[in-house]
Amino acid sequence: MNISDVARKTGLTSKAIRFYEEKGLVTPPLRGENGYRSYTARHLEEFTLLRQARQVGFNLDECREMVALFNNPARHSADVKARTLEKVAEIETHIRELEAMRQRLLALAEACPGDESADCPIINQLAGCCQRVKQD
Repeated sequence: MNISDVARKTGLTSKAIRFYEEKGLVTPPLRGENGYRSYTARHLEEFTLLRQARQVGFNLDECREMVALFNNPARHSADVKARTLEKVAEIETHIRELEAMRQRLLALAEACPGDESADCPIINQLAGCCQRVKQD
């Protein structure tokens, strides 16, 4: 199977496939005498795992770990579950941080009259000052 076949079957671009290979995230494909990559069904599974893992928030290092676990017949599902729950906890923390940011932005917007005046409570708050000095 060539790279365009893999791209079509996994939903990845050829560029993404080459990137994942370059970063050592997948088993290196065999190369023919012409230098073309030759992929197996196992490569399809690795690339599909990578695509799906990226979609749920795993970073490249975490994806490398997941592919290693995938390829390790002695793996324990407890290890995979632990890494997954760590990712869930990380996402929950990020959600709380985003919600706090959202609330702060809404409070800033509420404090601003949004008129034609140059005086802006949003800018003043973000700059750490109370009032802009008015010039006579």
